[in-house]
Amino acid sequence: MSGIRFYNARLLTMKDGVEIIDDGVLITEGERISYVGKKEDEPEGGSYFREIDAKGNLIMPGFKNAHTHSGMTFLRSYADDQPLDSWLNETVFPREAKLKDDDIYWGTKLAVMEYLTSGITACFDMYLKPYAIASATEECGFRCVQTGSMNDFSQSLELQEEWYDRLNKGNPLTSYIFGYHAEYTCSKELLEGLSALAHKYESPVWSHNSETLSETERCKEKYGLTPTGFADSLGLYDHGGGGYHCVYLSDEDMEIFKKRGLYLVTNPASNMKLASGIAPISKYLKAGIGLAIGTDGPASNNCLDMFREMFLVTGLAKIIDKDASSVPAEDVLYMAVTGGAHAMGLKDSDVLDAGKYADLIMIDLSKPEMQPLNNIVKNIVYSGSKADVKMTMVAGRILYEDGNFNIGEKPERIYSEVNKVIEGMKD
Repeated sequence: MSGIRFYNARLLTMKDGVEIIDDGVLITEGERISYVGKKEDEPEGGSYFREIDAKGNLIMPGFKNAHTHSGMTFLRSYADDQPLDSWLNETVFPREAKLKDDDIYWGTKLAVMEYLTSGITACFDMYLKPYAIASATEECGFRCVQTGSMNDFSQSLELQEEWYDRLNKGNPLTSYIFGYHAEYTCSKELLEGLSALAHKYESPVWSHNSETLSETERCKEKYGLTPTGFADSLGLYDHGGGGYHCVYLSDEDMEIFKKRGLYLVTNPASNMKLASGIAPISKYLKAGIGLAIGTDGPASNNCLDMFREMFLVTGLAKIIDKDASSVPAEDVLYMAVTGGAHAMGLKDSDVLDAGKYADLIMIDLSKPEMQPLNNIVKNIVYSGSKADVKMTMVAGRILYEDGNFNIGEKPERIYSEVNKVIEGMKD
């Protein structure tokens, strides 16, 4: 007996748009899906260690948090109500300099708990101490792609190469992609070195990009190019990658994104809270740029909630476009699920299909905000919330179900350890 069988389910596979299969069955075998489809076509003779009656609830691929800084949970509600420059230089960077591996380990576990309650099955993490992050996520059974946050005063080319080599050869839940914090925190020589590494390994490169207008204008004054144009001139995008935030891309920047096959991760809540601006998502959609959604870190958001991000993506687009039809729910859900998987290089976690990873969630359709079932996708994006996530599974393991966690650690222990971190940092 092996695997789990879900029956009496509505299935949103994301394979063919947002079509939903009623009276569906999904079967897992180890870390992967072995069957997804109608009950009438189900293979006979299966034997399972658990069968779950979905009771008409929705099973779909998990959300992908395509930009975050998980370990920053230690700064939740501690670094607020400041513009980006002072927020980073006066509050965040000085405290981050005091962080130890254990601090980030426990902060990451706290973030994983929140991801699971929001139906997030993988995150694209950009933070300090990659080994501590990998240990925390692997122990929880959570999928994590990491990228570098290298700058002139933290991390190095040598460390990036070491992390790339080691973190791409171990646990399949963990992988690593080259990255740097941002143009304004890196010298040209450092980025030229990173470009050489990216060419050596044929790796994508990621960074914060054009998050604020002042950042973008300063880069143009310094190099005569936007952050996107400057990175491209150094060959950093020759093997793909992308940018986080991208609030102020020019038409020429969008052409580079298209030409290089780059992905763009929008972070609406963080950009609102830091007053950075509103990314013109409908413009990027029309340009054919690959899009995904991230929460950013818990110090600038402050919650790691994909439902709130989805609503803000479409709601803000409608406001700045003055068009209620702008960025419809179907496009937003695609960004949050499949678009995120593609941006992160998770080709086996993008849809529900036989052979794909069993990275999936169950949405409780019996909640009042999910009724009536006029349009389930629109319900998820416009009225859904974390309270509707009934179950989250990663690699065939149920890590969260009906309010309970199965991550190898009691929540109380995680809360206690994270509070110790911030207590030790108070001035």
